[in-house]
Amino acid sequence: MKKKIALFLALVMLLTVGVAGAASALGEEEPSAADKEAADKVAALIDAIYVQKRTETTDADCAAAKAAWDALTDAQKELVEGEEADPDYFGRDTGDASKDDPRNADEIGENELLVVSFGTSFNDSRAQDIGGIEKALADAFPEWAVRRAFTAQIIINHVQARDGEFIDNMDQALERAVSNGVKNLIVQPTHLMHGAEYDELTEAVAKYADKFATVTVAEPLLGQVGADATQVNNDKQAVAEAVVAEAVQTAGYSSLHAAEKDGTAFVFMGHGTAHLAKVTYSPR
Repeated sequence: MKKKIALFLALVMLLTVGVAGAASALGEEEPSAADKEAADKVAALIDAIYVQKRTETTDADCAAAKAAWDALTDAQKELVEGEEADPDYFGRDTGDASKDDPRNADEIGENELLVVSFGTSFNDSRAQDIGGIEKALADAFPEWAVRRAFTAQIIINHVQARDGEFIDNMDQALERAVSNGVKNLIVQPTHLMHGAEYDELTEAVAKYADKFATVTVAEPLLGQVGADATQVNNDKQAVAEAVVAEAVQTAGYSSLHAAEKDGTAFVFMGHGTAHLAKVTYSPR
């Protein structure tokens, strides 16, 4: 029995050596300590800016992370792994950032319409979705200068580090408005509901309220939260009907009733939240 076990182990060792040798022969060498060290340094730089609130060093930190990434070989880039870092942070193709307009120009004028979004690091989506909303507002209200702010610094840092696109956070956008002599400010969120991000938005605006002649903060898409899921305001009703109608049409049905007869159900998913606004997701 012992001889059989020994023979089995010997065969396993030979196979392991053989596989390693074959991989080496094919050029699939084990990463060196230097490769791992270079990748780890980049991972640390990404982790440092990943959730960093904007500081005096943010611009330099973002630039340093990108420069270090660019200096890696393709093989080293695949080794980047940290608490938050991975090769996709810089390496994932999300579209052409140059097609997006960060709307952070000065010379605003007296009337500003500040469109505030959570944000996205996906370039195509940012240009088409968020950018599409901003353009529609600019076309509808030509007498107002439309500007952009994101509430997610994690997104702002990512886009800045990877693509060199600078997007204002709330404080930057409001400081820009003040320094440009804006008198009338309208803040239009693209947020879904009165959640944590919307609370942060209103708190930021409140700090600057006395800097403007008039300040108006619009409701998020679903309007007021309500005490519980049974309270459905006009905004919620309108959004629900529009979303369902689009889903039914996209699925190729003439009506929701036709989809139901065909045994088709539509399920809508939300991000979820620990905020009291979570009642919005509750069934009623």
